[in-house]
Amino acid sequence: MAEATTVRLYGYRWVVLGGFALLNALVQMNWITFAPVTGDAALFYGVSELEIGLLSLVFMVVFIVVSIPASYIIDTYGIRVGIGIGALLTGVFALTRGMFADAYTPVLISQIGLAVGQPFVMNAITKVAAHWFPLDERATAAAIPSLAQFVGIIVAMAATPYVVSGSGMTGMLMIYGVLSVVGAVVALVLIRERPPTPPSLTDDNRRTRVFEGLRHIFRQKDMLILLLLFFVGLGMFNAISTWIEQIVAPRGFGPEEAGMIGALMVVGGIFGAGILPVLSDRRRRRKPFLLLAVAGMAPGLIGLTFAAGYPLLLLSSFVFGFFLMSAYPLGFQYSAEISYPAPESTSQGIIVMAGQVSGVLFILGMDAFKAETTGSMTGSMVVFIALTALVIALTGLLDESPMILGNLDPATDLFSRGDPTS
Repeated sequence: MAEATTVRLYGYRWVVLGGFALLNALVQMNWITFAPVTGDAALFYGVSELEIGLLSLVFMVVFIVVSIPASYIIDTYGIRVGIGIGALLTGVFALTRGMFADAYTPVLISQIGLAVGQPFVMNAITKVAAHWFPLDERATAAAIPSLAQFVGIIVAMAATPYVVSGSGMTGMLMIYGVLSVVGAVVALVLIRERPPTPPSLTDDNRRTRVFEGLRHIFRQKDMLILLLLFFVGLGMFNAISTWIEQIVAPRGFGPEEAGMIGALMVVGGIFGAGILPVLSDRRRRRKPFLLLAVAGMAPGLIGLTFAAGYPLLLLSSFVFGFFLMSAYPLGFQYSAEISYPAPESTSQGIIVMAGQVSGVLFILGMDAFKAETTGSMTGSMVVFIALTALVIALTGLLDESPMILGNLDPATDLFSRGDPTS
């Protein structure tokens, strides 16, 4: 360990991040596959639209169960083992979904297998950043796999209706299965555990174990606020993405238009997540950009709720995605910094879990409370607007990250505001 104090940045960090980003894209593509073709899929399999929604919902339910064990494996055995498990499950079950695509039950079983792999990939984002990147690049490093997730969602949202039109439901699932196998193999080949020397003098070598970290997390005011932020924000994104066709159908829009509205929301997310985290790194501030993100999503959400015209819906979707999804990598990195010395994958896993719990509740709630005659989900969207106002107020109470301010003493690994383990 004599070389542990030597700091060097390796160009290969971008290769690792690229392979990891590809895997993130595939996971999200497989999650949201059926959302833009809910009606067609229900007819193809002879089931209800809620049962098609279950194919997305199962990802959130399984995440709640598997997230902490996945974080434990990532933190105990390393990112190569943890991400490797996620890659293997993604490739295998995406392929079985394509092979048995003509029946609902094997497709559902395959979705469950894909869902088990998801936290092994998603919970490793900040861990990969910490192993390979210096502190002032980590929000950017967290943003890139997050951007890749949005790309995967765009592929599913925008391309799936057209692929189904050309190749049928079974052909679409087989195409996605083959792509997932190839991508999983590429990721496994490219990803390495860590560079020979650390990327920062403040490399996180005093991170605790998972369960110690959880106790520390739940004693922190800022982490509790962040949990609520993700509970509302990620839950809304999961629910709106799942029901996008049903949200806009009462206003006269079909599957292709719904797919484009959903895709543009994610395009906005790509721009937002590619801009705000980079600015956060350069300005060495987290809180102002988190506050901007949660405040900026409100106008877009209002437009998605009430806009009657297609151009305004597209604009609203873009604005909503731009600000909401830029909070995603910012929140990941902020949580890793303020929850120190809790492991990065634990802090990330617990806030994503909050969003999965709310996603389940919001998806079921939107279906249960839609208007009986028209199927409108406007009432649920109004509730989301009220929750967003609450989140904006609470985000203003966050403290700035002492780590990004440089208040971490590398000699003691303690923050100037006190020992975080006390």
